[in-house]
Amino acid sequence: MRVLFAGGGTGGHLYPGLAIARAIVCLDPRVRPHFVGALRGVERDVLPQTEFPHDLLDLHPLYRQRPWENWKTVRGAVGAWRRIGRLAAAERPRLVVGTGGYASGLALAYARLRGVPYVLQEQNSHAGLTTRFFAPGSRAVYLGFPEAAAGLRKGSRTEFVDSGNPIEPPPRDASQPAARAAARERWGFPERDGRVLLVFGGSQGARALNEAMSAWVGRGLPEGLRVIWATGRGNFERFGHLEGERVRVRPYLSPIAEAYAASDLALARAGAMGTAELCAWGLPQILVPLPTAAADHQTKNADALAAAGAAIVVEQAELTAERLDSVVRGLLGDSAALGRMAERARARARPNAAEDIARHALKLIGA
Repeated sequence: MRVLFAGGGTGGHLYPGLAIARAIVCLDPRVRPHFVGALRGVERDVLPQTEFPHDLLDLHPLYRQRPWENWKTVRGAVGAWRRIGRLAAAERPRLVVGTGGYASGLALAYARLRGVPYVLQEQNSHAGLTTRFFAPGSRAVYLGFPEAAAGLRKGSRTEFVDSGNPIEPPPRDASQPAARAAARERWGFPERDGRVLLVFGGSQGARALNEAMSAWVGRGLPEGLRVIWATGRGNFERFGHLEGERVRVRPYLSPIAEAYAASDLALARAGAMGTAELCAWGLPQILVPLPTAAADHQTKNADALAAAGAAIVVEQAELTAERLDSVVRGLLGDSAALGRMAERARARARPNAAEDIARHALKLIGA
């Protein structure tokens, strides 16, 4: 039986779909996921490397700032609609799973008009435009942040499921001291002394975080603090020379689980999937939301985690080496507060979200 997955444009919309698809296949090998994405999105590079059949379509977002370019959106939609129609004619999907972004809208519209059941997975605490529009007709909305429900309308058959975001869960022994010590040794750090700060800004890095870290390393880190710092591939040449006895600088962390396992706290953006992983690993978070994110959703993510006691929010405009030094020293000097933040992060975690979503979706289609 075919289940159509629609979403992409960015990794934050594509990777949740891949996690759900793999969980569904593990639970019921009869299901054959098929992905629909955009030629201009990250899925162009990612999907050909996966095990799933897929179609990359000439999909475009709405050009709000350049409305005269929306002819591309209309032209692409016409061709994409025909291709989705041919896919459905060859084998009618039992379910459409929309994971957000402009790459999902057309397949969801087709499902609604043709009476194909569909579900949505919303990653952020403030639901995106696609989720808000299609939620009333969906069978379920799987919420990465329970706070997102406040901005959504329910239909007569819609269920809101506080599932969390689908990520790869940490190993069962991840919180054990022996596992932490072994991970630190792999990074060349003392197994038990001091603390380790993980710094990352997404696959491309974050200029604001990199600049603040560079200045902070230059002025001197707190005693006993070690750092694992991912600059982003495009920034490594500029900051790689700051590698030292207490600082490990990498262009990209893959697999990032090696860094999570060695760390005690993190400095990061407030993207939905990154914060979901940090919570699953029980890491206290210093979050610097990207101020240009759509609908300022990263600030809303960060505020939700701060209200839960799992994070401290530092606005990008306030991010300096001095502010960073003050916040980190405050946490390092208060082990009880750091421990509370770790527990609050674990309380927000949903490490089995992919499997939980997959089970729920399979029930909807009677599989």
